[in-house]
Order: sequence, then C-alpha cells, then structure tokens
Amino acid sequence: MNKSELVEHIAKSADISKAAAARALEATMGAVRTTLKKGGTVSLVGFGSFSVTKRAARTGRNPRTGAAIKIKAAKIPRFRPGKALKDAIK
Repeated sequence: MNKSELVEHIAKSADISKAAAARALEATMGAVRTTLKKGGTVSLVGFGSFSVTKRAARTGRNPRTGAAIKIKAAKIPRFRPGKALKDAIK
C-alpha cells in the first residue's frame, strides 16, 4: 500500500473527502516527524511506538574496491510494533 492508497482507505473508512484524509495523514506524519526530531517518542496504544535511536560509528567496506571506510555515528528512527498489531498479523 502506498500513500495515495492509504489516503483513499482513510477517506472511505472515515467517510471524509480524499483531500481531508490527505491533510489528516500529512498532519499526523508531521507531528511524528517533529516529535522525533526533538528526541521524543510517539506511542500509539495498540499500534506501536516511534522513537529515535543512536547508531554507533563503525567501519565498513567499499563494495567496489574492498577498502575500509569509516561510517559516522547517526540517529535513526525506529518503530516497535505494539501487542495488538503483532496479534493482528498472526
């Protein structure tokens, strides 16, 4: 499912226009993005939680030459599914 299909599904399920569903989805994604950027977490009970984790610096390999390269430390977004989501997939 891509973003436009998700907007269409939200519009049908909530009985709203596609434009309103798209605005709602953008607002939700923007809120999650802003919260993660500030270092916070977003928990949606029954669905899961979004957080930011730190990835340590490490040594990698250039696949073309085989030479060792240094990969910088980075902050990455992480999603942990909730119990209800895990149970729904079984």
